[in-house]
Amino acid sequence: MSHKSQAPDKLFSTPLDQINDFQFDEAVARVFPDMIKRSVPGYTTIIPMISLITERYAQAGSCCYDLGCSLGASTLAMRHGLRNTEASIIAVDNSRSMLERCGHYIELDNETTPVDLLLDDVRTIDYQPCSVITLNFTLQFLNIEDRLPLLRKLYKALQPGGVLILSEKLSFDEPATQNEQQELHWLFKKANGYSDLEVSQKRNAIENVLIPETTKTHHERLTAAGFDASFTWYQCFNFASIIAMKSV
Repeated sequence: MSHKSQAPDKLFSTPLDQINDFQFDEAVARVFPDMIKRSVPGYTTIIPMISLITERYAQAGSCCYDLGCSLGASTLAMRHGLRNTEASIIAVDNSRSMLERCGHYIELDNETTPVDLLLDDVRTIDYQPCSVITLNFTLQFLNIEDRLPLLRKLYKALQPGGVLILSEKLSFDEPATQNEQQELHWLFKKANGYSDLEVSQKRNAIENVLIPETTKTHHERLTAAGFDASFTWYQCFNFASIIAMKSV
């Protein structure tokens, strides 16, 4: 099968003798567009809104980052928001399988804003001065102790007036709220055709890899990283997106 082909997500559809920790390998890359649309409530709203946010905050001649770009959905949304703007995008991911497919989708796109693909770790690269950074469901996969140092690096790299778009799965302090939001998320997945077995096996694979936090924790960390303001602009069940701003 070509690395450019897509397939429906059936990774967890049959009983597995051993459930390994989730990783963004070739098998996941091949089904990722189907997986994320069926697994993340609000994803199909967040992506086009990233285009509008980029259009509002991108500065002429600046660089923009998509960190943990996977197949480039946010990259392409940013690219469309940069139409008629002299700017460029750096899309970063540590999965070669994801980045190769991302390059294919960028080739198919008819926008012309330059996109550089970087196979690297978002925690360790040197950031250029930039005006828009997207962390779309990426921070949640980093060790908690690595999250504040990364956000501090991003704040430092942002130009005055720049923004960070941070999308994350959430947890909730109140047990009843946590339970209800979790149940609604599972209902969302089942409504999109996932079986109880698929939901259960995927949950077991990802629970040690994806560590969600509360909205309060995210906003407090953004403040600690230096951001002058942050607000939640979108939430659907236990998934949300935040804009964090660096003042002019």
